[in-house]
Amino acid sequence: MSSAGVDTLSPLLDQLALVPQCQLRSGPPDSILIFLAMPGMPPVPMRLQGSESIAAIKLRIQRLKFKGFVATKQRLVFGGHELSHGRSCVRDYGLDDGNVLHLVVRLADIRAITIETTDGKRFRFQVESGCKVGYLKNKLAAQTGEQLTTLKEQKLVLDEEELEDDQLITDIDSKGEAVINLFIRHPAKVATQQLERETVVTVTTPNQKENLQIDTSGGGSALVEPIIVNRKVKIFPAVMDMIGITTAGLENGFLPDMSTEGSGGVYFMKDHSGQSNVAVFKPIDEEPMAENNPRGLPLSVDGEGLKRGTRVGEGALREVAAYVLDHPIDGCKSDGTAGFSGVPPTALVRCFHMGKEFKIGSLQMFVSNFGSCEDMGPRAFPVKEVQKIAVLDIRLANADRHAGNILVCQDGDHLKLVPIDHGYCLPEKFEDCTFEWLYWPQAREPFSAETVAYIRSLDAEEDIALLKFHGWELSHQSARVLRVSTMLLKKGAERGLTPYDIGSIMCRETVKKESEIEVIIEEAEDAVLPGTSEKTFLETISEIMDHHLDSALSS
Repeated sequence: MSSAGVDTLSPLLDQLALVPQCQLRSGPPDSILIFLAMPGMPPVPMRLQGSESIAAIKLRIQRLKFKGFVATKQRLVFGGHELSHGRSCVRDYGLDDGNVLHLVVRLADIRAITIETTDGKRFRFQVESGCKVGYLKNKLAAQTGEQLTTLKEQKLVLDEEELEDDQLITDIDSKGEAVINLFIRHPAKVATQQLERETVVTVTTPNQKENLQIDTSGGGSALVEPIIVNRKVKIFPAVMDMIGITTAGLENGFLPDMSTEGSGGVYFMKDHSGQSNVAVFKPIDEEPMAENNPRGLPLSVDGEGLKRGTRVGEGALREVAAYVLDHPIDGCKSDGTAGFSGVPPTALVRCFHMGKEFKIGSLQMFVSNFGSCEDMGPRAFPVKEVQKIAVLDIRLANADRHAGNILVCQDGDHLKLVPIDHGYCLPEKFEDCTFEWLYWPQAREPFSAETVAYIRSLDAEEDIALLKFHGWELSHQSARVLRVSTMLLKKGAERGLTPYDIGSIMCRETVKKESEIEVIIEEAEDAVLPGTSEKTFLETISEIMDHHLDSALSS
């Protein structure tokens, strides 16, 4: 058992000992004292009311004087699971005095930094303004081949004042336009110019390199290659194009930029010029609760993921599964036709990561956008665009659909929505199903005839067989969830139910109140004998589901 995981579950006795006794005794009878843990900062004591909702706690955190802690960008984690039900109370999640509540914040204060050498070569970085000067020097070393020991001897000088490695980039920016001198052995000079949110840096050094050489340590292995379990699988053309462009960027020495979005390691891969993002790479060992998670989350103590019913290390498989199961209307994706819901091309790959080692993870095509749905109100979104995502989420019982993982793009004169981040779809239980669109007005509109026809064509057994063909055999529990969710979607659509009606059956109102789909499954379990076949059990669920749906329509 991981000690990090134990800290999450057990009171922090050492921290409690540091809290003044008057503060421990000062709260009302229903209050508890917890510690809010944030990456890179000491735990902050915080007193909560047992009846206080998770949504209210996030608003309180937002009022703290920390950068970027907007309620919609917060993830609160306790006991290895996200506190995702905003209406649920503190006591529902079992928080007690001394417990640690982990906070992960999706920041968006990114500064683009372009380093330009005197021979015209350009190195482009995306750096969070909260990063330190030393991080920028390390990024430069990785690009230019300088040794880390040499970097420690370098000096960055601004206005005749040496910058320390632990200074924040945002502090440097606050000085306005600047000329920074970077001394590298002979020495070298770095001149920077501030242009809005972009810093252009010019480097002069006597030892310019014509090309960045990468030691792959893989005996000539490709820098990015798809992992193919079944040789009969035909890789989609869009996937091969994405892998080819990503490989070209790595071959030219452009390392990935780590995103501040998400609760795991997320990296933007560059094209051959280093100027554009072409794909997003998510290593399996950096998933939330995984061994090398960079967000400060503790290790999972039992292998379960951040969402109930998921497993740490399977996020990449689920990302690929969402793409594979996003069938086009005509049912054929081999010619490059996009899927009904528009999941970007995604593949499981082995990728040379950060100039150091090979890692396995999901690679998804980067989609140009002008923000996510949390950046604007939902009323502007076309009904069709919202409902295509609803169909996908209901089918796959998505446990993590929030406004931040729906991109907003321009498609001619209309807005287009693109769903991303499917690492928590196809769970083994319905407990954490979460659909942001459930509360949007488009979800209360009936499905179009085209959408109903598409839903009618879906077949859970074919989907399970297709995933197995691609190399992932779903667990018994995940396969059952897919069968039941597809059954509910088809039955609901045939009865004229809206996405809101169907989604409400799948999602819990609070963490303690079971959803209607969970009740239906429990009724089926009570109705059958032990050892009943899966086919008979599903037939029982179908009958009970018909009764629930018909009763709802008649009421």
